[in-house]
Amino acid sequence: MASGTTEQYAPKNILITGAAGFIASHVTNRLIKNYPHYKIVALDKLDYCSNIKNLGPSQTSPNFRFIKGDIVSADLINYLLVAEEIDTIMHFAAQTHVDNSFGNSFEFTNNNIYGTHVLLEACKVTQRIKRFIHVSTDEVYGETDLETDIGNPEASQLLPTNPYSATKAGAEMLVMAYHRSYGLPTITTRGNNVYGPNQYPEKLIPKFILLAMKGEKLPIHGNGSNVRSYLYSEDVAEAFEVILHKGVIGHVYNIGTKKERRVLDVAGDVCKLFGSTPEKAIDFVQDRPFNDQRYFLDDQKLKKLGWQESTPWEEGLKRTMDWYTQNPDWWGDVSAALDPHPRISVATHSNEDSWFFQYGFSRLTRTCSELNKDSGSERNQQGLKFLIYGRTGWIGGLLGKLCKEKGIEFAYGSGRLEDRRSLIEDIQRVRPTHVFNAAGVTGRPNVDWCESHKIETIRANVVGTLTLADVCKEQNLLLMNFATGCIFEYDKEHQLGSGVGFKEEDKPNFIGSFYSKTKAMVEELLRDYPNVCTLRVRMPISSDLSNPRNFITKISRYNKVVNIPNSMTVLDELLPISIEMAKRNCRGIWNFTNPGVVSHNEILEMYKKYIDPKFKWENFNLEEQAKVIVAPRSNNELDASKLKKEFPELLSIKESILKYVFEANKKT
Repeated sequence: MASGTTEQYAPKNILITGAAGFIASHVTNRLIKNYPHYKIVALDKLDYCSNIKNLGPSQTSPNFRFIKGDIVSADLINYLLVAEEIDTIMHFAAQTHVDNSFGNSFEFTNNNIYGTHVLLEACKVTQRIKRFIHVSTDEVYGETDLETDIGNPEASQLLPTNPYSATKAGAEMLVMAYHRSYGLPTITTRGNNVYGPNQYPEKLIPKFILLAMKGEKLPIHGNGSNVRSYLYSEDVAEAFEVILHKGVIGHVYNIGTKKERRVLDVAGDVCKLFGSTPEKAIDFVQDRPFNDQRYFLDDQKLKKLGWQESTPWEEGLKRTMDWYTQNPDWWGDVSAALDPHPRISVATHSNEDSWFFQYGFSRLTRTCSELNKDSGSERNQQGLKFLIYGRTGWIGGLLGKLCKEKGIEFAYGSGRLEDRRSLIEDIQRVRPTHVFNAAGVTGRPNVDWCESHKIETIRANVVGTLTLADVCKEQNLLLMNFATGCIFEYDKEHQLGSGVGFKEEDKPNFIGSFYSKTKAMVEELLRDYPNVCTLRVRMPISSDLSNPRNFITKISRYNKVVNIPNSMTVLDELLPISIEMAKRNCRGIWNFTNPGVVSHNEILEMYKKYIDPKFKWENFNLEEQAKVIVAPRSNNELDASKLKKEFPELLSIKESILKYVFEANKKT
């Protein structure tokens, strides 16, 4: 179709990028429902703000395919356009949250500009695209004068004021250039704020709703006088349906509404729905570095194509509230996003490789697997760089070894944890994507040492860990913190042999050792740091039976042992999972143990069977044990269901010990 014509367009095979995100998922589900003869290929890397569940209504449709992949992978994009005979691209994929762009602007450049460039170049090379719809934002216009009643028309100058809108404006320039230089059939949209079901709660309306559901205060940047226009998600999905079929090549379309609301008014309307008093529920917080006062669009051009906003604000807000109250756990742990100034550390991926899954799409899976195989493991991990503390420790050493095996770039920290300046210097030197803390004091040779070295224990376990967490928060970095589960002991609610374990939200109840006291103290304080992922390790075990820190090695060398079932951590299985958790941006507290419990005697029976048939041992009770140790020891079961849900392949403690320790060391 030539530029400027109005003939209705009929696509056949549509690639939708960022399809599991908020707006794109509504568009995808709408097109699947209304046009069963269109084939929709949905592409998404499933970053923190996208969710495969958003595409639930489409997943059983024969004309739908999902691929997990990144738009910055040129090999993948080129392959998809040809293999799936794509004739239309609807490009939604982007980093969009303004707050994040102030602290992580390079990721916005990579995703929003470079990712768009990859798509455009693939279109130029393959020469098969008949429509390229580029989704931009009203923020590219910059701030609108408060006094004017004339909205920005599509021909207005672009004057972005924050890193997010600057990258979107830059992407628009590339789209325009490819249209003018190569004749690429592009259409650009610029939309107002959108709200509705499925939206990740870093955005204003779902954040307010979730906080109101919890009875917490609604944070408002500045004085709340900033004005925004809001459109309901279904109305916006309909707008894209109209633009897809009736939009004119080479044109820009504003998707907007003349109905404006102050942020303060939005908060008041949410309070009204929940029956709360705005004066008591609202909390005014520090403003953004730059917070545009108003975005106001001229929406007439799109209306001439036949689109009209149809959902009143009150109705849309009520529908949205109903959805979140019915689906409170849709996004899992969103505590970091609910912070007044969230700084989500955007996970980075390789520029050339992606990992994919799909529904009934084996041909693509095989080809993508070959792409990954050809690229090598080192290139697969090139977007990651870890800064690890605890070089001389057992876990820290194993982490470094794992990184080498996986081709992940890493460096060990040289600063002491309690020295803030040295930590900042480490981060500036290494420029990591993630920080791992495996440093701390457990005692030499055991926790009894901490009883007579309390200052050193506090300095390392409390002051040092908190300082590192605080520095990482300032630097917008996720901290993977190896902690301990030795902060609980069996009690009435969690009795020995009951199978009822302590959960992540339970408060520590063991104060028998000074080591455990410091660990419980710092864990509680770290709850206020949304950038920390706390991993509760217990009685760590590994395949290296020569290591004196290995729990199996320890008890095999004791003259006598107690015989109490406990939760334990098999490092050979769980340390690789800690790396995957970093990639997935996991946060909060996790019981980092294999499911179930195993007793001392059960372990030593396996040791005798697989390692030393002549091995013998004796048991003694806790009273007898107390005579040969300084501080009591923690015995408990941790509930590992949260970790098991995230990683279904996780083995039970007995299965894991057999597989990773005894079968690996079996003596024939």
